Amino acid sequence: MNYQSDWNENEDNFDLTLSQRTEELYRVPNMEPNADGLIEAVVLPLRDMVIFPRMVSPIFVGREASLLAVREAQAKEQTVIGLTQKDPDLNDPNAEDFLPVGVEMAVGRMLQMPDGSYSALVQGRKRVEIVEFLRVKPYIKVRARVINETQTADRQTQALMRSVLSLFERCVQLDRSIPEEAHLFAMNIAEPGWLCDMIATSLSLTYEAKLRLLLVLDPKARLGLLNNLLAQEVDVLELEDEIHSRVQNEVDKSQREFYLREQMKQIQNELGEGDVFSRDASDLKKKVDSASLPDEVRKVALKELERLSQMPPMAPEVGMIRTYIDWIVDLPWHNSSPDNLDVKNAAKILERDHYGLKKAKDRILEYIAVRSLKPKKERQPILCFVGPPGVGKTSLGRSIADALGRKFVRVSLGGVRDEAEIRGHRRTYIGALPGRIIQTMKRAGTANPLFMLDEIDKLYSDFRGDPASAMLEVLDPEQNYAFSDHYLELPFDLSKVMFVTTANSLGNIPSPLLDRMEIIEFPGYIEEEKIEIANRYLIPRQIEESGLDNIGLVFEPAALQRIIREYTYEAGVRGLERELGRVCRKIARMKAEGKKYPLSIAPELIEKLLGPQQVFPPEAERSDEVGVATSLAWTETGGEIMAVEVAVLEGKGGMQMTGQMGEVMQESAQAALTYIKSRASKLKIELEAFERLDIHVHMPEGGIPKDGPSAGITMATAIISALTGRPIFHHVGMTGEITLRGRVLPIGGVREKVLAAHRAGLKTVLLPEKNMKDLVDLPKTAKSELKIVPIKHMDDVLALALSEKVTVEPPRPKKQARDDSQED
Repeated sequence: MNYQSDWNENEDNFDLTLSQRTEELYRVPNMEPNADGLIEAVVLPLRDMVIFPRMVSPIFVGREASLLAVREAQAKEQTVIGLTQKDPDLNDPNAEDFLPVGVEMAVGRMLQMPDGSYSALVQGRKRVEIVEFLRVKPYIKVRARVINETQTADRQTQALMRSVLSLFERCVQLDRSIPEEAHLFAMNIAEPGWLCDMIATSLSLTYEAKLRLLLVLDPKARLGLLNNLLAQEVDVLELEDEIHSRVQNEVDKSQREFYLREQMKQIQNELGEGDVFSRDASDLKKKVDSASLPDEVRKVALKELERLSQMPPMAPEVGMIRTYIDWIVDLPWHNSSPDNLDVKNAAKILERDHYGLKKAKDRILEYIAVRSLKPKKERQPILCFVGPPGVGKTSLGRSIADALGRKFVRVSLGGVRDEAEIRGHRRTYIGALPGRIIQTMKRAGTANPLFMLDEIDKLYSDFRGDPASAMLEVLDPEQNYAFSDHYLELPFDLSKVMFVTTANSLGNIPSPLLDRMEIIEFPGYIEEEKIEIANRYLIPRQIEESGLDNIGLVFEPAALQRIIREYTYEAGVRGLERELGRVCRKIARMKAEGKKYPLSIAPELIEKLLGPQQVFPPEAERSDEVGVATSLAWTETGGEIMAVEVAVLEGKGGMQMTGQMGEVMQESAQAALTYIKSRASKLKIELEAFERLDIHVHMPEGGIPKDGPSAGITMATAIISALTGRPIFHHVGMTGEITLRGRVLPIGGVREKVLAAHRAGLKTVLLPEKNMKDLVDLPKTAKSELKIVPIKHMDDVLALALSEKVTVEPPRPKKQARDDSQED
């Protein structure tokens, strides 16, 4: 029998009643042992579950092998052997993963559950000891010895049974989850083993304790173990009962205090004295009256105050209402700070704090200029600063706030997954609070702060909602004048807030959210800009933080250049500032120890102060080579040059691409090969070469993933060079997407790519003609020292990049010998 009452709760959901399902179990016959007392049966693996003999219990079957075993046994009207796994997390256990003792069980009808698993009732019959595993696949089958327990009890066993029944009676009295009928049933069991198994099933024992009871084969020893477990359970239950009684006494005491407080309240009212709670409510009423609230908000606050006054002071909702009213009163509904609309002053502040970033500065100055002309309808810009880490996106937002004279507040959105982080929680939840937007507005104290939303591209969505969608109402000028937070449930005006968001890339920002923002790209700094930023901002700050203000420490330009090239690899300047800080700290330590220290940091001192070179930038090829072309690439840390190597060898006309090329780059290589095949005769390449030669395209630094279409013309040039034996000029770098007809399409990251070519010492750069417009922001030094050639077609590329002279014999496919004996 079974005392797990939860099985009956869903009885109406099944076709059969529990009694009918139990009757089916009893009709399944036991396995008949052979002359040696052995039986052969399929195994039903159990995890985190112990079934005792004669007990009925529900089980859930989900594994395919288990379902197959049960169906096999039911088809033959046989019992199964339930074996408990040593490790419940194993999905495909082997013979050594089971306990040596199991239980022969009858399995009832299988019912499919909504999640796809199956449930059934099982009845334990007898303990069995596993002798041999006959097979493991497709389901487990074993040979086991049936353990027949004695049904009589000697005097010592009878004494143990009486002790166990006495302790079990005490457990039933203390534990309300055990029905009283369990004790009556136990009293009528005469067999010691059955009594032990029945009580073990009824108690809330630990999984380990049940395993120990299952493994004890001697009924007398099992009763002794159960007696000890029952004694421990009684001690725990008595302690719980004592704690419950103590809590009940505390509750009675609280009720008594409540009545006394009510009497004291009435006495104070008779004497004309208000109690503490009345005074708090009165103070709250004064705060609401004195606050500058919109009419709708004031009505809600007064209504909540009325509810508060009608509630008993100890009601649990009192604290929630007080907190809600405090939030309403503390929010800046109409409190705005005046804007400083002096364009010249703003330009001075922005130039003081940041070097470069012309587009961002111009946009802010345009906004201030428009505001200074007092348009009829003011519209706050919603800017999105996009660029690699360390280029000054967040710090520029702080400078904009200083220039406008506004309060600066910042919220980091990186890793936010819950929509309630933006919109807040409903007040029905315990500990509910407004979202980050309203919390930050309270912290700002004004209705028109500069609100920076950092890392907006790192919002994530899961089962708790999509915070990026919640940001739509915040950043939409047509909606944010009445932003609704779930906690407040009142419209809050965000239209006066100037929102500035930052992101490292636009790829992860949903397009509806991106559409509401004005994108301002922050390109990575070039070497000259980094040197200027270091001299203006980084070096003075690190000298001050290191306590070296008065010694006149100077960094030579060549030393800064060496730090940038050999110790940092980034688009921003965070790494540069760290290295400068390391140098300053080394000097500070020398000074503190009384040692001689340099006042001018020369290039030859850098390795002594910072250690060996950490970064090895790619170098251009030193000579013209066949099958090796120089591609220009864009990365998050700036531009790079990248070699494309092609080798041709005997094969079957395949093309292999290595170097962690992405799908788009591999497709570009296929397009380049198709173009070459279509122009084979003009390029003086035999068509048989594509059938009997293998082409291997490789891009070094294979540990770094590469993707994008911009290496299309480079791969085409390298393949043509390898097939024709004509070398590629080593001083030429190129970038552009190729089509099947050989047209060259525009690409991105032109500024960074051209600067990378300049740093690497290339002389000529081949760019798509439509990308020439992107050279406006290129430094004059790079423009003057590089020959930048616009190209429209691959013919232009080959004319400029390939030598006319064949220096290596082109690969020729071997002629296949004809077998005359196979000809007709």
